[in-house]
Amino acid sequence: MAKSIDVSDLNIYYGDFLAVEGVSMTIRAKAVTAFIGPSGCGKSTFLRSLNRMHEVIPGARVEGKVVVDGQSLYDPAVDPVAVRRQIGMVFQRPNPFPTMSIYENVLAGNRLNSKKLKKAEADEIVERSLKGANLWNEVKDRLGKPGMGLSGGQQQRLCIARAIAVEPQVLLMDEPCSALDPISTSAIEDLIHELKSEYTIVIVTHNMQQAARVSDDTGFFNLKAAGKPGHLVEFNPTKKMFTNPDNEATEAYISGRFG
Repeated sequence: MAKSIDVSDLNIYYGDFLAVEGVSMTIRAKAVTAFIGPSGCGKSTFLRSLNRMHEVIPGARVEGKVVVDGQSLYDPAVDPVAVRRQIGMVFQRPNPFPTMSIYENVLAGNRLNSKKLKKAEADEIVERSLKGANLWNEVKDRLGKPGMGLSGGQQQRLCIARAIAVEPQVLLMDEPCSALDPISTSAIEDLIHELKSEYTIVIVTHNMQQAARVSDDTGFFNLKAAGKPGHLVEFNPTKKMFTNPDNEATEAYISGRFG
C-alpha cells in the first residue's frame, strides 16, 4: 500500500507571494520523513502541498511536480478529494468531530466517501483502525460515547484511527504532539514506529529530539531573510543529519545557535 513521493522543483505561492521555493526530494515508502526548521520557513506549507490541502486557501497554487506511484498529483485530471483519500493528514491539535461518538468518528471518512457500510463491515473497520492506532483496548467498552470525552493524547490517536480507516498510502502529520503531554507524546511516537511498516509517514516537528527519535530521513527548511521564501537547505538520512550534516546552517540550527 505505502508509496514513495517524488517532488521536483516545487514552488508554492499564496497569490503573488512565493512561500516555498525550489524543493526537490524523494520521500521513501514505508519510512518516516521529518521536516525541521524555524517557524515560518514553509515546513507545514510544503507538507500540505503533498495532499493539496493548501489549496483550500484562496489564491494558493504550485509550480513543479509531486508524483506518487507515477501519477502527478497536480495533473488537471486528478481530483484533489481522491488525493486526500490516498494521502491522509493528522493536524497539530486533536480534532475529533464534537457531536460524534468514538465509533462514528472513526467511520467519518468512509461515510464521507459515500460508502454504504453493513454493520459487520463498519464494526471491522472501527476495530481494525482503533487497534492500528493503539486505542482499541482503552475505548472498546465505550464506543458509543463522545470522542471529545477522551484525553488529548487519546483524541489524537482517535484522529489517527480516523485517518487510517480509509486505508491511505501516506500519512502526513503536522506537529501531531505539540499540544500533548510527554506521556501522550511517547505513545504517539511509538505508534509512528509501528505505522511505518504499512504507511509512508511525513511529520513536521519543532522538536528536534523527536525528529531524531522517530524519523529515518530529515529535511531542514530555512529562510534567507524575513519575507523571503522558505527553501530546503538539506535532506539526508536522520543519523547523518544529526551527527555530520553537509550544511553549516543545518549544524547551527541543530546545535541551537539559531531558531
